Amino acid sequence: MAAPTSGSGRVLIVGATGFIGRFITEASIAEGRPTYILVRPRSSSSSKANTAETLEKKGAIVIHGLMNDRSLMEAILKEHEIEIVISAAGGADILDQLTLVEAIKSVGTVKRFLPSEFGHDVDRAEPVEPGLTMYKEKRKVRRLIEEHDLPYTYICCNSIASWPYYDNRHPAEVLPPLDQFQIYGDGNVKAYFIAGTDIGKFTMMTADDDRTLNKSVHFRPPRNKYNMNELAALWETKLGCTLPRVIITEDDLLSAAAENCIPQSIVASFTHDIFIKGCQVNFSVDGPNEVEVCSLYPEEPFRTVDECFTEFAAKLGKKVNPKGEVAAQNPVMESIAIAATCS
Repeated sequence: MAAPTSGSGRVLIVGATGFIGRFITEASIAEGRPTYILVRPRSSSSSKANTAETLEKKGAIVIHGLMNDRSLMEAILKEHEIEIVISAAGGADILDQLTLVEAIKSVGTVKRFLPSEFGHDVDRAEPVEPGLTMYKEKRKVRRLIEEHDLPYTYICCNSIASWPYYDNRHPAEVLPPLDQFQIYGDGNVKAYFIAGTDIGKFTMMTADDDRTLNKSVHFRPPRNKYNMNELAALWETKLGCTLPRVIITEDDLLSAAAENCIPQSIVASFTHDIFIKGCQVNFSVDGPNEVEVCSLYPEEPFRTVDECFTEFAAKLGKKVNPKGEVAAQNPVMESIAIAATCS
């Protein structure tokens, strides 16, 4: 069966002002779909308010409300004749999707629901706590979707194409380092790294593709499969220098996870699952209810990690030369480069 060339169904996106949600929303708008975004009535975050305004200027239709308000969600789905619902809700709001699922079931006209996944296959991965609690919540949402026999697609896009630290920031906000590399374990466990724009693009491509109906869609582009040692070596080609390695052992990650300091401990538990246990690569995608995105769209390119790292170097004020090296563009960057023991 051929893949659809473009989408036309009305889309409602929950969590559109978050990191993943923004890319999904922009991809939906780019496809020419009528794109509605659910925004909290009074957001305490000026950045989220600004993101909502930016998306609205690009063509999104803003609706104010909360997804745990069932009567409101039913009214929105009916009034705007929503065909596709996509949730990119954050961790604290995962279980609010249960109310959204009930609203979708009650209305009965939604043709596809994509719940907030956008990471690992939560039915396969088994991180230590506190990350496991988040996965159990996502599993609960999955089971209710399946119990109600709703049409769904689960997006398992693995890691974001950035530098995967386990500190107190979202991995998407962390640029590759200039002082030292943190290497987890022996640094040889592979993972898949996907640019945010590609998460948005391929999510929207699968949203009404008949081949993804009631399936988990795994993002496994071969050119974006790296271990920590390979990521470090790639980044060094952009810097034109060698940085020292600091080994973060399995015990270090488990200790950080056990501290139960949110969000650091959650990220530590996921980092352990990815780079120690190999949760992204320790299974094959060959079940009847799963598919790999590259097999669906073999002609559609992914942005490579190499391209993303070149972009990161530019953000740091560095210009990549034809030899793959970078030079500092100002005295501040020059001093950082010296501190990083670049040769």
